[in-house]
Amino acid sequence: LKKNYDATGYGPVFEEEPLDIVYTKESPDKRISMNCRARGNPAPTYRWRRDNWEIKLLELPTDHYSLVGGNLIINNPDEKKHAGTYVCVAKNIYGTVISKEAKVKFGFLEEFPDEERDPVTVKQGQGAVLICDPPKHEVTFQWIFNEFPRFLHPDKRRFVSQSTGNLYISKVEESDAGNYSCYVFNPQIGKGVYSKFISLIPIEECKKYKSDLVVKFPDTTAMLNYNVTLECFALGNPAPHIVWRKIGATDLPASAEVSMGGALLHLYNVQYEDASGYECEAINQKWQDWHQAWLYVEAAPEWAVTINNTQKDVGSEHTMSCVANGKPTPYIRWLKDGFSYGKGELKFSSLTFDDSGMYQCIAENYWGIIYASAELRVIACAPTFEFNPVKKYLLGANNGRVVIECKPRAAPRPKFTWTKGKEVLFNNSRISIMFDGSLEILNATRNDEGLYTCFAENDKGKANSSGILTITEATQITVAPEDTVAMVGDEVRLQCQASYDPSLDVTFIWSLDFRVIDLYLEWKHYQRVMENSGELKIMNVQIAHEGRYTCTAQTVVDNVTASADLKVKGRPGPPGGVRVEEIRDTSVKLVWNRGADHGNPVLGYTIQTRDFYALTKDDWRVASTSPTALNGMAVMADVVDLYPWMQYEFRVYATNEFGDGEASVPSIKIKTWDAVPVVAPTNVGGYGGKDGELVVTWTVGLSRFFYGKKFGYVVAFKPHDGSDWWYETISDPETRRYVHRDSSFGVTSDDFQVREFQVKVKTFNIKGDGPYSLTTTVYYPRDVPSESPTDVYARPVSSHEALVWWLPVMDTGTGLQQYIDGYQVKYWRKYDDTEPGANRIFVPATANQTRLENMRPDSHYLIEVRAYNGAGVGPPSEHFIHLLFVAPRMWRYISWTGKWLYVWWDHIPYNWFGNESFPLYYKVMFRKTGYITGPIYMTGWHFMDFPMPQVGDYELEVRGRYEGGDGPIRKIRLQGE
Repeated sequence: LKKNYDATGYGPVFEEEPLDIVYTKESPDKRISMNCRARGNPAPTYRWRRDNWEIKLLELPTDHYSLVGGNLIINNPDEKKHAGTYVCVAKNIYGTVISKEAKVKFGFLEEFPDEERDPVTVKQGQGAVLICDPPKHEVTFQWIFNEFPRFLHPDKRRFVSQSTGNLYISKVEESDAGNYSCYVFNPQIGKGVYSKFISLIPIEECKKYKSDLVVKFPDTTAMLNYNVTLECFALGNPAPHIVWRKIGATDLPASAEVSMGGALLHLYNVQYEDASGYECEAINQKWQDWHQAWLYVEAAPEWAVTINNTQKDVGSEHTMSCVANGKPTPYIRWLKDGFSYGKGELKFSSLTFDDSGMYQCIAENYWGIIYASAELRVIACAPTFEFNPVKKYLLGANNGRVVIECKPRAAPRPKFTWTKGKEVLFNNSRISIMFDGSLEILNATRNDEGLYTCFAENDKGKANSSGILTITEATQITVAPEDTVAMVGDEVRLQCQASYDPSLDVTFIWSLDFRVIDLYLEWKHYQRVMENSGELKIMNVQIAHEGRYTCTAQTVVDNVTASADLKVKGRPGPPGGVRVEEIRDTSVKLVWNRGADHGNPVLGYTIQTRDFYALTKDDWRVASTSPTALNGMAVMADVVDLYPWMQYEFRVYATNEFGDGEASVPSIKIKTWDAVPVVAPTNVGGYGGKDGELVVTWTVGLSRFFYGKKFGYVVAFKPHDGSDWWYETISDPETRRYVHRDSSFGVTSDDFQVREFQVKVKTFNIKGDGPYSLTTTVYYPRDVPSESPTDVYARPVSSHEALVWWLPVMDTGTGLQQYIDGYQVKYWRKYDDTEPGANRIFVPATANQTRLENMRPDSHYLIEVRAYNGAGVGPPSEHFIHLLFVAPRMWRYISWTGKWLYVWWDHIPYNWFGNESFPLYYKVMFRKTGYITGPIYMTGWHFMDFPMPQVGDYELEVRGRYEGGDGPIRKIRLQGE
């Protein structure tokens, strides 16, 4: 009977659906309200279901349930009676729909047990773990220190796991002594509880302990577009430094953020490409510990194809389908008017009125469930052309194909009959009635002109509609474009002309490889030669312009096309499919597909690499290959001389006689296998310190030479006369010095001035040990240098710099140079600074001069030089007094007419003792806005005159010009009248 319903009516559509609710006993309203609202015509009625059982709101009214509009009200909720899953059911005469599910939960938070907690005693420097043992709820954790509400703030040394609630302290310090309580807060109910206090008692001892990961994130599954946090924390002394890595990648995802001193890795708005293995590594001076686990990314269902309201004829075929994306793949099921109606795809071979109703497609997986609703309405009606009549005036091309459409609204499908004038038409070799009722005429001629009428009839009634057909001359291509070969940069013209019916207008459309060319947007290369002309001009031809060009001459009646190929000779195109098939430690096997040669044979290929340390995205470097030269037929090669354990990407370009072609798209980033390091540390040296300290130093190698994980150093040393080496392992790759303390290392009575030690350093990684550096001799001095440097001398270089040099320290008894590590140079202004605030420069023992910087002009400086070694600083040299560049004194006189300025200044005197500088000449500048005189260089003279400007402020500058540059300025400011 649904065929008699009002056409303006429609089934219910939800505008508001119920949401999950957590109810607490402390709720002041003592009720739960679940909202539901749907629109429809007529207005829908509402029912509710709990755990798939209908709530009898009318038949069995209770004190608990009531209905307000579509909203369900639960008064004085009881967990046993009212917790569960609810759905809202909306219904009118067109069908029934069910809302998404909403859960009602009762929130509470259990208290901690009343048992007292045992104190925790731990040595200072050791790690400690305080157990929370919380109630089993969805909660957040904090720790109280000594009293509420004094909360402990996590940092690099202290961490609170949001998975277990435990408090981890990497190394216990004296300040950690106190009482701790685990505070648990449930955000859903806004309530928190805390445990009994735990006493932490540090015991005085300070040893170093290796890093030990005690919080390790498990394999984790995250939801697409949501956030996830991974935890990693280690105990150890010194407090370990935690480093995060994404396995197989050089960087963490762009959305990643590390916090809590490295203990937490936050991934925001997680995407599928973030799925990978993740590694956290804890490093301190004693050890490296690491952990790996996988992050999987899955997604709740999301509609890719959904359903829409549909009106179909009775007896017709119909298919309803919906597609949802998600991971795991969502399961699809159907509801019709609120009841299960199958799964997968719904197919109807012959629709009946009973198939009308409200259909819901449901997609669900582990992460969620989504609903899509639509109405299917099966109708029956007599044919009518009211909304889509046959066109009144029709045009067709001579000898062409003419189709006259006949599409009345009718259900079931009507029977079609056509007439020309009064003649009934039947199917023959030229004329046929198509399945949808349209009339097809092949090879139309002038004889086919006339009045055509379409008749449609079904069991509900009949109707007809007519139109007049006129035949015009067919459009024809008279001048077609021709195949053309061009060079890059040439100009090409493609001809196209056509004949057409004079009563019609013609339009020419050009396309390249089936893409229509927009002459307005692509004006730089394409242009129509003349208005209303079909000729196309291609300017500054490029490789991208190669292809098949099609000219279409089109009228409102018909169109005709002609095509031609344009070949462009130029540099070769980019190779494709660049990929790495084999990975080794110092080489890979690279494979690619040949690109277009653009009319000239490829002479060879070049492979480029970009590694992890590339400075820019364009920092590509030519790679070494095997074979060395790659000919034009090559499609693979070995890329050699790569660094082990290094991230690389590769690209390839071809070369022909026109030059190098465009490079390919880069390959996927790969990482070469690790290998034993081969580069030894450089600049190995050191010195002896106080109280048996032996300091060994070296230059840290570039990380590209680590060649693998767990990179570190082995320091070997022994007395010069000893036979056994001492070995120390250092696991921090950034360490550049090692200090060994042994009271027996000091200078003995058998040693002359120093005691000699031999030292060497090698590297290692997870694959093995690298080579040792050259053995270096390090000296342990008996005492600080006993002599001071002599003949200290300085001269200015500029108004802010000076050069100082001296004679090296010699032993007065032997006449030999004393053992020292270097020199300390101090300098300060004699009358304005104090010696404790002096500037200091340290230079190596091999040097006997240095540059003093950041000095002030026209100042007397005291300069002092001392020798130093590992035992300390030796006696000072005599203080050298140095006067930096000075400014000349200056006078001026203005003539009584006010038109001339006379200036004179004192010569800077020459200092015969050499500690003051003498100018080569004087530099004079006379300046005003828009008016400059000079510079003028004066040698023997110290007098000048200038014409005075009448109005304005101006400046006069005089300075000495020295061998090292300009000296300080002496200025006067005047005002013209």
